Amino acid sequence: MAFADHPTLYPTNWLRDLHAQVPRKFVRDLMNRWRYGAEAPMSDELIHVDPMTVNHLYTGSPKMRRRQSGMVVPGDWDLKRRPVEDHIKLISCRMHFEGGTPWRDTPLFQKLLDEINQGGVPDECATEEDLVARYERLDQVFEETRRRGRLLARTELPEYFRREHGGILVHVGRDGTLLRASGGAHRFAISRILRLPKIPAQLGVVHPQALADGLLRQMRQP
Repeated sequence: MAFADHPTLYPTNWLRDLHAQVPRKFVRDLMNRWRYGAEAPMSDELIHVDPMTVNHLYTGSPKMRRRQSGMVVPGDWDLKRRPVEDHIKLISCRMHFEGGTPWRDTPLFQKLLDEINQGGVPDECATEEDLVARYERLDQVFEETRRRGRLLARTELPEYFRREHGGILVHVGRDGTLLRASGGAHRFAISRILRLPKIPAQLGVVHPQALADGLLRQMRQP
């Protein structure tokens, strides 16, 4: 039962645990709970957000990715942002899903193809065929999401690993401003294009002012 409920305990997932820094996140959760009490953020926590209110992309340095999920970080990092609509993935998804542009003719596809031709492996695609197959799968995700009327949480997916790890990563600024970070960009684009009312997201970094003001509470409600 423990294995069924906690994939991080699978021996086959131990290397993945280390890559995702699960042991460090476990300690972080304990420290957060000791410092902030019952309202403490949890690493890889599932939150629920309106995608139409996520209008900014975090652009600061250092990068804050999935490994920093659940960290409480003071300072002005949350002011380093730009509009999400300027992101190449959202632009290309709009071109394809709203305008009917073939994936191959979008700036995103051409960018990734250039990286592959230079020896890179963007989005785990080593060949042009891999890239084509990836965007065919994305078309399927779009159609399934449109029919269902919602995005699935990670717990509903076969590749479920830990909480909402692998979901759309969102940081929470001092006043509750939501900042999309790297991770889940295509699914986020789909949710905005379909104007979904609420989507599951992986909690990223939280500003202490947002935590003090209790702004996480409403994000924890489906």
